Amino acid sequence: MPTDKAARRARFEGAWKVIKQELLDYITGEGMPKDAIEWYERNLDYNVPGGKLNRGMSVVDTAEIIKGTPLTDNEYLKAAVLGWGIELLQAFFLVSDDMMDSSITRRGQPCWYRVPKVGQIAINDSFMLEAAIYYLLKKHFRRESYYVDILELFLETTFQTEMGQLIDLITAPEDEVDLSKFSLKKHSLIVIYKTAYYSFYLPVALAMYMFHVPQSYPSGNNQTIEPYALAKSILIPLGEYFQIQDDFLDFSGTPEQIGKVGTDILDNKCSWCVNTALAVCTPEQRRVLDENYGRKDSECERRVKEVFESPEVDLRKRYGVYEERVYGELVAMIGEIPEVEGKSTLKREVFKSFIDKIYKRTK
Repeated sequence: MPTDKAARRARFEGAWKVIKQELLDYITGEGMPKDAIEWYERNLDYNVPGGKLNRGMSVVDTAEIIKGTPLTDNEYLKAAVLGWGIELLQAFFLVSDDMMDSSITRRGQPCWYRVPKVGQIAINDSFMLEAAIYYLLKKHFRRESYYVDILELFLETTFQTEMGQLIDLITAPEDEVDLSKFSLKKHSLIVIYKTAYYSFYLPVALAMYMFHVPQSYPSGNNQTIEPYALAKSILIPLGEYFQIQDDFLDFSGTPEQIGKVGTDILDNKCSWCVNTALAVCTPEQRRVLDENYGRKDSECERRVKEVFESPEVDLRKRYGVYEERVYGELVAMIGEIPEVEGKSTLKREVFKSFIDKIYKRTK
């Protein structure tokens, strides 16, 4: 596999061209009219390949680490199909999420439902992005022993993400601010279900199934390793750390640094920042937060940030303490993974590659 990040991305995007054509060939073979085929292609082009592709490429990276040697062309395509399956899942979530949130832009362009002539058709378009996953899994993995495992994993992870979205939507609607519904415990639930499962556990578990990592195996010192449970025990807290970092950067990062203007305060987001502030602020500061959080007003936003920066709350210091603690805990957990010889075992390097990308990131 190319080590250069741009070359790795280019190869992964090359696989998308093959995968997209398979989807277009399928609906063409079903007798769909030309305008429907063109619409679906535009849906795929607009919504699937434009992001960072970190989730999808993690499948390929993890597969190579587990195998221990470069993937063959056939293995690479199979891993890329699983990776693009996650990117299709992400696209399905984002198209529908943008409608639920009445969002304006996504990835620097209008949200799909706001594109001329799309509108409510975007609901069906999101379903077609999701359905593409299961066509591709059947086409490429139907004869594999782990076919049912990856099917169930995609379905279970989708349901988990939708549960997280439900809690988020009813806890923090944009048009109704009620901070009494917020808590760090609820934030943790939202983050784990809405982000951590599909962004961190799913890519690794798919690669593990592809390379026949068993449900358990001996570690050599009379202990039994349960690799999927072990991977989850590291990747879910890692995903939570990633989202808390994202929340903190939304408040503390400049647009030049993070590539966007932070809007969590204006949008009434159930973010780590406001939940941490609510847990430690004074009664007077609580009144300021109740009166100003989630209001579409820059002066209200300034007052909220004043509370966040106050000596009592001091979010920057609290985040620094949190980051060092969780990083230390995760590094210790990774270090305790027994290194067992053989290509179908869990490797510390899988998790090191994730944490190295995240620790102290600034965008």
